[in-house]
Amino acid sequence: MKRSSARGTRNSNKTSNGQKKTRRASKLPFAGVSIETAGLPPGSPRYIGDVEPTLATYSLYSYDENSAVMKIPGDLSELLALIDPDIVNWININGLSGGTVEKLCGMLGIHPLVIEDILGTEHRPKLENYDDYLFLITKMLIMHEDGSIEYEQISFILKGKILISFQERPGDCFKNVRDRIIAGVGRLRKMGADYLLYALLDTIVDNYFVVLELLGDRLEAFEDSALIEDDGNLLHELQELKRELAKMRRVIWPVRDSIGALARSESIQMDASLSPYLRDLYENTVQAIEALESYREHVSSIIELHLSEINTNMSRVMKILTILSAIFIPITFIAGVYGMNFAHMPELETTWGYPAVLGLMAAVVIAELIYFKNKKWI
Repeated sequence: MKRSSARGTRNSNKTSNGQKKTRRASKLPFAGVSIETAGLPPGSPRYIGDVEPTLATYSLYSYDENSAVMKIPGDLSELLALIDPDIVNWININGLSGGTVEKLCGMLGIHPLVIEDILGTEHRPKLENYDDYLFLITKMLIMHEDGSIEYEQISFILKGKILISFQERPGDCFKNVRDRIIAGVGRLRKMGADYLLYALLDTIVDNYFVVLELLGDRLEAFEDSALIEDDGNLLHELQELKRELAKMRRVIWPVRDSIGALARSESIQMDASLSPYLRDLYENTVQAIEALESYREHVSSIIELHLSEINTNMSRVMKILTILSAIFIPITFIAGVYGMNFAHMPELETTWGYPAVLGLMAAVVIAELIYFKNKKWI
């Protein structure tokens, strides 16, 4: 399904108690390494992130064409006991603390490097094809009511009829997918776990357009304010938006590459019938990037327009001051001449001297105004 062209911005995360915490702007995105982990052996499971990891919680959706059930296990042992190998199982992990990732992946035979990448929440989106499972990292964007954009890493492991999703914290954009599973609407329950992976990725990309639409509305408001010279916060807000768009571009670009790799993948985990859907999803990420590039250019043009308006207004002021100066220079010269203290100045002793000088000054001013008018300077 094609999306229409999308049309704000501080980056924040939520801590484990639900409060938001701003990401440090100085940190390089998707570095995948920190001071604490530098020098450790490859595959060392160590959490990397800007906030304290949330304690893990679990949910399990098990379904086939005829039925669907959602369960909330209390621990990993109960979770694994509830898995039915004959139907699709979606295990969603909210939170990366408590050793949950290491234990679950260890039970399923997942490579240590995959565990390391899941815990490194600043990792670049990517796709890796192992012998008996697929591993995918992507980024989810959510805009809060205060205009801040939250970036969250979502990791997926697709292994047969089991799909595992790892989220940094509770809260996502997957409600529609969950509702479709329970209600049995569409083809979701008729397909396998690979189609579920596509549906979740499609929802994430759809949400990119929601965020872009809100950013587009903010851009329109900035454009209306660009002609207001005395808006002191406008340039600062535009620069913040420009940085946010640049960060979104760094996020969505590798997501596009990973989805493209998934569309071209010949993994046994992905059914060949999904290729058209994945190609369409790839095209949507390209469209999102094009919208981002358009917005970045738009922000630059608004900044240039605002600076141009400031310069234009300054030029108008300087023009008025220059004209006033040009008018007063000759009459100031005349006043200066007759203000000299010489004893013999005949005009000072005549009865018509004062009005004659005032008339001369008025004539000079009128002549200058006529000249400026003819030159279209005023």
